[in-house]
Amino acid sequence: MRFSILFLIGFATMVTAQDSIVPKDAKLTKLFTGVMLTEGVAVAPDGQVYFSDITFSHQSKLDNGQIHAGHIWRYDPTSGKTSIFRSPSGMSNGIKFDANGDMIVCEGADYGGRRVTRTDMKTGMSYIVAGLYEGRKLNSPNDVTIDLQGRLYFSDPRYLGHETIDQPVMGVYRVDPDGSITRIISDAGKPNGVCVSPDQKTLYVVSNENGATGFERLGTADDAKGPVAIAAPLRKGHMALMAYDLDKNGNATFRETLVDYSPEDGPDGLIVDANGNLVVAERSEKRPGIAIYSPQGKELGFIETPVPTNVGFGRGEDSNLLYITAGAELYSIRLNTTGYQLPAAKQKRK
Repeated sequence: MRFSILFLIGFATMVTAQDSIVPKDAKLTKLFTGVMLTEGVAVAPDGQVYFSDITFSHQSKLDNGQIHAGHIWRYDPTSGKTSIFRSPSGMSNGIKFDANGDMIVCEGADYGGRRVTRTDMKTGMSYIVAGLYEGRKLNSPNDVTIDLQGRLYFSDPRYLGHETIDQPVMGVYRVDPDGSITRIISDAGKPNGVCVSPDQKTLYVVSNENGATGFERLGTADDAKGPVAIAAPLRKGHMALMAYDLDKNGNATFRETLVDYSPEDGPDGLIVDANGNLVVAERSEKRPGIAIYSPQGKELGFIETPVPTNVGFGRGEDSNLLYITAGAELYSIRLNTTGYQLPAAKQKRK
């Protein structure tokens, strides 16, 4: 009897936590379908929604041999219409908006820029924030997060692309306001999503080590030739959601693994809500969707979706509206929590 009571109490607590974040009547709504793989959704201060469309060169070829050059889309929640904001995009992936309202973009490999750029949303002019480290090209900037001091933190893995790999490790870098670039993490496996906690004390880092640096060049079982008609198998590595202590100077020290996903695939992008809870796009084929965790790694809620890539909260009246990129689509769902956003700067940079 005591076991049954404890079980029921535990189950009731789990249900209550789930309902407190994800309403029972919450509905996943498809808003748009792009070309190949949507990513990096972020909402600008004016409420417009921006997201990447990564057009893998081996899959997005036209009949005449031309290749989609990557796109950034803009979705207008008022009209429900989506239009091209930038094309080519430099094969943009992660997108964030800084305290000045400028767009920070991670540009990847596979005919991309392999750099981090800043776009002044008033003038439309773009600037290279990080393009080289120690005189060599970056691997493939993937995701970015920004702290209250205006410092950028970006991950630099390599998942695909024909270009050379010029960095000795797949790491996480910090860009200070004076433009200096420092590699602050080299022990995260293959870092993907990154996010600074609202209290500025933790840098969350996702590792999704898929076992390849150019998966599009490995082929599939259907492509393989010869006596053994199978593609070479991959050995996947570190799949985890990790927490790093972040000091006042922006240096990171590994603290703990919050969730170990092995042998399933790890997450992709992540953000935090106003309470510091993590909202994580999880790519496990057995349970794809958006998980919400406490800062200690306790699951508080889950939203089943197609295999997702990233998440971003709306602003203002829609601060509890979660946008989700998955496959070639953009989705939204309304939650019982609001997103954390950088406070606006008091004066715009001249």
